[in-house]
Parts: sequence; structure tokens; C-alpha cells
Amino acid sequence: MSNIVILTGAGISAESGLDTFRAEDGLWAQHRVEDVATPEGFARDPGLVVNFYNARRQQASEVEPNAAHKALAQLEAEHEGSVVVITQNVDDLHERGGSRKVMHMHGALKSALCAACEHRWPAPMVMAPGDACPSCGSPQARPDIVWFGEMPYEMDLIFELLGEADIFAAIGTSGNVYPAAGFVAEARRAGAHTIEFNLERSSVGNMFEEHRTGPASQTVAAWVDEVLSRG
Repeated sequence: MSNIVILTGAGISAESGLDTFRAEDGLWAQHRVEDVATPEGFARDPGLVVNFYNARRQQASEVEPNAAHKALAQLEAEHEGSVVVITQNVDDLHERGGSRKVMHMHGALKSALCAACEHRWPAPMVMAPGDACPSCGSPQARPDIVWFGEMPYEMDLIFELLGEADIFAAIGTSGNVYPAAGFVAEARRAGAHTIEFNLERSSVGNMFEEHRTGPASQTVAAWVDEVLSRG
């Protein structure tokens, strides 16, 4: 029984219609990273940041999981070994596609976080600056998103999983953001077979043993069929 660890990035959600950050006309072209994705930006203008993620949350609620999301859920359900999805995405398309073992290393749009006591709770569709924490009452609610300069979630467990992986697959990732860009090197050190699914090779594409180029909804679905047919 093989352990499969899958890293997903913006490319898998783009096929469902979600804006990516790094595309030529993507979100970073519309907003400065420093303004909407850093603790300093939130301190300067919490209204701008909260509204930015309100818009992302609304957009995510209007799209549907695609064939790649559903194929990964099928892999988890039918593969005899372990299948874990580590996602850089903050949408819930993996869960809505049927996956249960999903780790959101960069946080989640559907979650709110108290900057004072670190309590988490389901975010309303529209958050407002100064929303109170339901646990401690502090008016320091923020989107539960890992911003630049903050530590991604569950890194110890992620590296443990990479160390036990027999197969490591990266889907729709740019290879520009660390520590996720370093996961392939970690998996290779553990002896895992590494495979990249993307429209073109990522910045760390030379680290992968196998590449499949094309839309994830096609390439991932075909790969899952292959894996399941091997048993």
C-alpha cells in the first residue's frame, strides 16, 4: 500500500473559475501584496483587507469543484493506502469535491481567526473590521489566512507526511512560494516518486521525475485512473 501526498496550488482552482494571484491579469495585478496579504497591510487598512477576502469568499461560493478535485476525492476513497491533500488554496473546493483529508497550509476563507486569543470560528460571508471574537470578545477578528511573513499551518505534520510518502504529486503550483516549493526535494529525499501536473513546468520543475502537461481536470483524472487500476 503506497502513501500518496498531493500538493495543490492555484492552478487546480483556476479551472473552476477562481482568479489566480500570479497570472498576468491576476489578483496581484489588481492589488499590491503588501496591502492585502501582510500583517502590516491589515494594521494599516483593515477595511481594505477584510473586503478583499470578503470578495474572495463570495467568488469561491459561486464556483464548483472540477474533475480534478473530484478525481482526488475518488483516489482518497478507493486507494488502499493513505492519500492526503496539502493545499495552498484557501477555497473549499477540495472538500466540496469529496476529499476528507485536506490540510490548508495557508488558511481558509471560511474560517475567522482572533488575533488576540487565536480562537477560530466559521467566518460569515461578510466580515467587518472590528468584529468581536465569540470566545474572548476582543474586536480583533481577521481572516484566517496565512499572510506573507507568517508561518504556514501544520508544517511539522506536513514534513512528517512527506518523509513517509511513496508518491508526491504537485498540481497547479508555481514553485515560487516557499516552503511549499521545497516539498518536492523533501519527498525525493524520502525516496518518493515525484510527479508534477501543470500547464507548463514550474520554477522547481527540474526536481520532479515525471511531468504531465495540460489542464488538471484532464491530466489528474487520467492519472488517478492509472493509480487505481494498478491497485
